[in-house]
Amino acid sequence: MLIRRETPADVDAIRAVHAAAFAKTDGDGDRVPVEATLVDALRADEGWLPAYSLVAVDSDGQVVGHVVATRGRVGGEPAALGLGPLGVLPDWQRRGVGSALMHAVLGAADARDEPLVVLLGHPDYYPRFGFGPAVDLGVTPPQPWGPQYFMARPMAAWRDSIRGEFRYARPFDDL
Repeated sequence: MLIRRETPADVDAIRAVHAAAFAKTDGDGDRVPVEATLVDALRADEGWLPAYSLVAVDSDGQVVGHVVATRGRVGGEPAALGLGPLGVLPDWQRRGVGSALMHAVLGAADARDEPLVVLLGHPDYYPRFGFGPAVDLGVTPPQPWGPQYFMARPMAAWRDSIRGEFRYARPFDDL
């Protein structure tokens, strides 16, 4: 498996990864998961940062996973990244692809001096990557999400002065 930046040729495969990764099994299987169209909307937004749209590809070059982080704001300042969605094809799940994508995007964020990465995610999965409740850092969610799901990871460029309400890139407001 190789992790690399997204290219224009990957767009359809990325959409397919998220459609498969987030497909519902509750009888509403014909519905396109919001994550599949969210990435397209993020690409068209001013918060899009191409350096943080990464794919995992197998030995044949097939895209098997994708993660993206876009510009977020804390207290109105562009001091954070909003991570997500992160998707892996079902046949590739539980094989380290998601972890590899997380390490790659966090490494890229740290190398580019991003101070904070924020996400809405499962509290049993993301703490292994250094995420904890964002409210512990003085960063509050834009909606009343429980602190166990609204998480943040301070990076090397973190400053205690980064406090306030977090705002994702605009397409997240339409969810």
